[in-house]
Amino acid sequence: MSKKTALITGITGQDGSYLAEFLLEKGYQVIGMVRRSSTVNFDRIAHIQEHGNLEIVQGDLLDQMSLVDILTEYRPGEVYNLAAQSFVPTSWKQPVLTGEFTALGVTRLLDAIRIVNPAIRFYQASSSEMFGKVQEVPQKETTPFYPRSPYGVAKVYGHWITVNYRESYNLFACSGILFNHESPRRGLEFVTHKVTHAAARIKLGLQQELALGNLEARRDWGYAGDYVRAMWLMLQQEEPDDYVISTGETHSVRELCEVAFSCLELDYQDFVTIDQRFYRPAEVDLLIGDSSKGRKKLGWEPTVSFKELIEMMVDADMEVLRAEGYGQ
Repeated sequence: MSKKTALITGITGQDGSYLAEFLLEKGYQVIGMVRRSSTVNFDRIAHIQEHGNLEIVQGDLLDQMSLVDILTEYRPGEVYNLAAQSFVPTSWKQPVLTGEFTALGVTRLLDAIRIVNPAIRFYQASSSEMFGKVQEVPQKETTPFYPRSPYGVAKVYGHWITVNYRESYNLFACSGILFNHESPRRGLEFVTHKVTHAAARIKLGLQQELALGNLEARRDWGYAGDYVRAMWLMLQQEEPDDYVISTGETHSVRELCEVAFSCLELDYQDFVTIDQRFYRPAEVDLLIGDSSKGRKKLGWEPTVSFKELIEMMVDADMEVLRAEGYGQ
């Protein structure tokens, strides 16, 4: 039996690294697509880079021919589109670039699949940011979208073009509407890692305070390692469909601070300050997902609780800082 081959765009990101690990453990040949750049950060996949079944190739969501060439050469049976400009605040500063990658990039990849091999199974990383100014609580697959950032708007386009190609060309194309998912590999610009990293630095005397925006914003936070399993499950079904993936619990940024600092026997109120610069032009106040469809049809369940997730991130940050020689 020939080995299954999967292409992952955005393999050097948080989700890409966890998905690559997961697929390699399942015996897949994994093709990881990265953009041509003078400095590509391979930190998140450094531990698997020498794996015999992993190959890194150059391609770009802005260049459709590069996508056609990769699909033609490597003949993947599954494609996971995780590449995007995915930091919400940046999407206001670079709205057109965000649209090129996060919206039109999906079209280029779907069209490349249509041209090269319509039998390829396709996963699109949709986002809870598409719900934005929420129209119902909790949010499920049928909840109307009301995005509140250029990133959210671009993700809505990516979502609907995936549905459109599925219905127009009979592609096996799925969208996973994933709510916030975090891990020690999350970028430091994201609020969860910003908080856990700052708590660790404060504990070790490396900084005195942490400036944040809206402490009352609430999110449905899960563990990225759990969520990539759901991506894979979607492409193993008999029929393509879209699924909300979430924990079904909501926590505020204030609670996040409370848990992270208390892990280190600190009181967040002694260190956290409010800075208006970190408020969004259009705020998303409450996101909480109803993942009952995914749990029932995919048999998916989250395995890591909110508290366990934050503790895992704080522990990892402390470990990294100590390895760098701090707090010895």
